[in-house]
Amino acid sequence: MWSAPSWPVTLSTGSLVLRPIRHRDRAAWTALRHRNARWLAPWEASNPDPEGYLPTYHQMVRSLTGQARAGAALPFLITEQHPGSRDARLVGQLTVSGITWGSAMTATLGYWVDAERAGRGIAPTAVALVTDYCLGELGLHRMEINIRPENVASLRVVEKLGFRDEGLRPRYLHIAGEWADHRSFALTSEDVPRGLLTPWLESLHQRHD
Repeated sequence: MWSAPSWPVTLSTGSLVLRPIRHRDRAAWTALRHRNARWLAPWEASNPDPEGYLPTYHQMVRSLTGQARAGAALPFLITEQHPGSRDARLVGQLTVSGITWGSAMTATLGYWVDAERAGRGIAPTAVALVTDYCLGELGLHRMEINIRPENVASLRVVEKLGFRDEGLRPRYLHIAGEWADHRSFALTSEDVPRGLLTPWLESLHQRHD
C-alpha cells in the first residue's frame, strides 16, 4: 500500500531509467517537445473551455508532484543511460494518473516517446516496468491505457504487451481540439502472474537470437 516515503521513485532496466519529472528539466523537456511537435500534435490533450488554457511546464510539474505525494499519480520522465556516459538522454514521458485505492485499486497510464527513438522498444519496456511496479510493489489490481484508434504506434505497444482490448469509449477525452474516441486496454494482476517486464524482455532476446 502507498505510504509517504513511496515518492520519489526511480525505476530502471538495462539502459532505460524512469525518474521523477523535476522543475530543472524544463529546458530539456521543452526542447524535446518542440522537436516532436508535429509527431505529438494529433494526440495532444486540449482544453474544451474556449477561455481555458493548458498549464505551463512549472504548473504541470507542481501539480503532478503534489498528486504523487498524495498517492494519486506517478509522473516519470523516460531517459536512456548508456554505459560510460554520465548524462542520461531524455527520450519521453510516462505518467500514471488517477490512482484509486480502496475497493478499486486501479490506475491509468499514458506516455509519449521521442520520434527519433520510436520503434526501438522504449515505450513497451517503460510501460512494462511501471505496470510491474504498480501491480507488484504498490499492490494495485488493474492498469488501464486509453488510446486513439488512429494511433497505430501506441496500439502496437499494448498489443506487444498483451493488454486486453475492453472496447471503444466514444468522445472520451478532449484531444487536439475535439472530443475524441478512445479504445480502452487493461490488465489485472491475475493476467500477468510473472509480471510484464520479464516476458517482454524474453521476447526481445528471442527475436535477436
